[in-house]
Amino acid sequence: MTTIIGELITLMLMAFALGMDAFSIGIGMGMFQLRLKQILYIGLVVGIFHVWMPLFGMMTGKFLSETFGAFAGYAGGLLLIVLGIQMFMSSFKEEETTLISPVGFGLVLFALSVSLDSFSVGLTLGIFGARTAVALFCFGIAATVLTWAGLLIGRKFQGVLGTYSEALGGSILFAFGIKLLLPL
Repeated sequence: MTTIIGELITLMLMAFALGMDAFSIGIGMGMFQLRLKQILYIGLVVGIFHVWMPLFGMMTGKFLSETFGAFAGYAGGLLLIVLGIQMFMSSFKEEETTLISPVGFGLVLFALSVSLDSFSVGLTLGIFGARTAVALFCFGIAATVLTWAGLLIGRKFQGVLGTYSEALGGSILFAFGIKLLLPL
């Protein structure tokens, strides 16, 4: 029972970290003064992408784990560390202006861009044999809710918190990568 609760807490923290990308970009996208119906739809699309991308990653990770064994586990931990560092560092870059609006193909590009890192995390979770349904549920819910929150905050405050939320998410992924590499 303790391991199930521990795994659930770990998955929720990872889901939160992955959703920070959607949250921070959502703050910027919230400046488009979107209608509430559009915000609802954007959050659902991002949530769906945060289910499919880690699912593909987990399937790939399970295959790699069965094929390459312990080496795949170390690779998964390193992947989380690199992803965390990249996410942390990108949070301090100058804001890029976006020409993509959150409708049609622009929405698909937005959802794909904020969910690509969840493929990598899904890969790691597949290597370590995490519970697929629980992980996907956590990722989908967290991404959807954080996207909604980012869009609503952006609509209200016009981009005050974006950089710090992405740095926090990168730090969490980095910490889990270290945890996977060190036998504690």
